[in-house]
Amino acid sequence: MTATDYDNFANAYSAENESNLFNAYYERPAMLGLAGEVSGRRILDAGCGSGPLSAAMRARGATVTGIDASAAMIDLARQRLGEDADLHVADLAAPLPFADAEFDDVVASLVLHYLEDWTGPLSELRRVLKPGGRLMVSVNHPSAYAIVYPEADYFAVTKYSEDYTFGGEVTWLTFWHRPLHAMTDAFTAAGFRIATVSEPPPAPDTPPEMLPPGLDEGKSFMCFLFFVLEAV
Repeated sequence: MTATDYDNFANAYSAENESNLFNAYYERPAMLGLAGEVSGRRILDAGCGSGPLSAAMRARGATVTGIDASAAMIDLARQRLGEDADLHVADLAAPLPFADAEFDDVVASLVLHYLEDWTGPLSELRRVLKPGGRLMVSVNHPSAYAIVYPEADYFAVTKYSEDYTFGGEVTWLTFWHRPLHAMTDAFTAAGFRIATVSEPPPAPDTPPEMLPPGLDEGKSFMCFLFFVLEAV
């Protein structure tokens, strides 16, 4: 599974993410909370998908540019954001079509864990950020991998696949697990300072029936890991 394979189920994936627990009530609210006040800031949404995070940041006054490797996702984002939206089909594994220091912030929402090599992508994201700019990242929590796959080597960068159901169809997504130290080493090697590491609870308005069994409202659970990185 590559990022462009999202073309095959873009509509079903986008619809699922509009209102589910993990995206609508957990990951997006957490990213917006980490971003804080964004009015007047120029932001790159790297791996924007169908544009829900871009739309939320634009509603808060940011000027947003979105990129995604999936042309179908970019089409959906354009439907959401308008024909004049600044959207590009672009692969994080390749040089980005932007000038040096073009953005105040970059958000990389649930995208880096699809990539085996972070060196080039992080270098490019650092290049397009202004000095002192922020890169906000969410990825699959590495400890969750250790829990789900107890026989696996936590400390090895490992390719794995899991099945998900979108629009009634079962789809296999492929990820790359990396241990926490490999993530932080990659961030610092690319020229970032780690400002925040976050393991937040779901949003306060999460319907109780959507929470995992046994999880009380306001409590965190093992799902994604969030970082705020500063370009130095």
